[in-house]
Parts: sequence; structure tokens; C-alpha cells
Amino acid sequence: METKLKTPQSIPSACETCPMHNAGNLRKLGVNMENSDYVIALAGNPNTGKSTVFNALTGLRQHTGNWPGKTVARAEGAFSYGDKQYKIVDLPGTYSLLSTSLDEEVARDFILFGQPDVTVIVVDATRLERNLNLVLQVLEITDRAVVCLNLIDEARRHKLQVDERRLARDLGVPVVPTAARQGEGLQELLAAIHDVATGQTVCKPYRAKSESPAIKRALERLVPQIETAFPGLPNARWVALRLLDGDERLMQAVRQGELGDLTRPELVTLPEASANNRVIPLEVAS
Repeated sequence: METKLKTPQSIPSACETCPMHNAGNLRKLGVNMENSDYVIALAGNPNTGKSTVFNALTGLRQHTGNWPGKTVARAEGAFSYGDKQYKIVDLPGTYSLLSTSLDEEVARDFILFGQPDVTVIVVDATRLERNLNLVLQVLEITDRAVVCLNLIDEARRHKLQVDERRLARDLGVPVVPTAARQGEGLQELLAAIHDVATGQTVCKPYRAKSESPAIKRALERLVPQIETAFPGLPNARWVALRLLDGDERLMQAVRQGELGDLTRPELVTLPEASANNRVIPLEVAS
């Protein structure tokens, strides 16, 4: 599938094609990037065929274990496309990333802290509205995503039509219809992943902005502080929203410098729009 997000008229520069993942945090998360150029996160609701997509992409090049310090199972595998080697991590199936369960925390932390080069979000084409909640949450965190519109064969069987081109335009990321059990659309999915990973496709994800005036004022104060403390962080607005919501895991990450490599201590003051006004010291990452 050809997407309007592509910009073939310009050849990506070296920095645009460089991997974007956080190698140090990936090691802490138990992911060894040796012999791999890019890392891909595979996210999705339960029962969307995510494991089928994972198996179809990796074949026998996979192994399972647990996340470090967790009882949650993890599967990771590998595939090659062109001259690049990819590692793909199958995240727990979740309905959201609000960290209300251990599975959600694991998935959220991997996307946020590991900063995978591409996050593939598998959705059920027959239950698209239900699945878009997770899609929009992932797009709040990362600028590099591909939506895998799986079970498209089931949608056709139920006489459902999905306009993937319009959906891609509305979401600001590539959308690839697949029927993973039959192998349909997998080559197009690999191409979309490769194009986003290498910078040939630049995503402009949709992000809802419906905050109250008080929250908007708080974001205007907090987001620049986060961006200053963590240069290059692609999700400062989302981090700010979670801090204002009192997310303890995010507060810990800010204190410990997990969001990036800091060169000096800073202070981020949570504005009055939060439940309790707090000053969070941003420690230098060790």
C-alpha cells in the first residue's frame, strides 16, 4: 500500500536513518540489541491476532521469557528486510496504557522508555472503534508508528469496509490491511515498518487537544521544562499530562533520569492544576 505520508523526493540523511531507540534503557528492559539495527514494539488489544502477526513476521526466529523483575511473559523475535536486521518485541495485549495493571505498565514503559524505532499497533478491522482507544494513546507517546489493520478478511466476510487511506490520513501514520493467518498484507506491513524505521516515512500522528483552560496553562509551563531537561524527547506533552495526573511511575522516571541522558540537575515544578503542587528534582542519570 502506498501512503501519502511518504516523501520520496528527498533522500533521508544519515541522522534521519539512524535508529531512534534508547539502547541503555532497552538493556535495562532486558532487550539485547546486538546484531540488530532496529527494534520494533508490537502492541494491541487482546484477541486482535497480534500473536499471529508476530509469528508470521518472525517464523522460528523467536524466544520467550519474562520481563525483568516481572511475572509477565515476553516474546521477542527477529526478521530481516532489505539489508537491515530487526528485533521485534511482542508487548502484552492491553486495552490502554494508563498503567492500571501490570500488563499496561509493561507495555507503556517499553514504548516510553525503550523508545522503539517503530511501534506497530495491531487492531481488529471488525472492531475498529473499540481498538482506536489504544491507538490514540500510543500516538500520544511516540511519533513513529504503523497501524496493522488485521483480520481484514473477517471484515470482508461481514461485509464491512474500512477506508485505510482515509484512516491513515486522519491518524497521521501508515495503516496496512492484513490477514496474518493467510499471509495477506505482510509484505506491505514490512515495507511500512522499514520506511518508518529508516525515516523514509515521517509520521505526523493525530493528538487530541481537549484540555480545560487550567490544564492548558499548566502544560504551557510544564512541557518546556520537560523538553529542556530531556532534549529530543518526542512525548513531552504526554509525560506532562501524566505527571499532572499524579502518575507515580512517571514521577519516579523523571527523578531517576530514565527519560533521557541529563547533563545537569534540573527542577520541574508541577503547576497548581495538579492535585498537589510538587517540585520534582530531575536527577542526573547514572
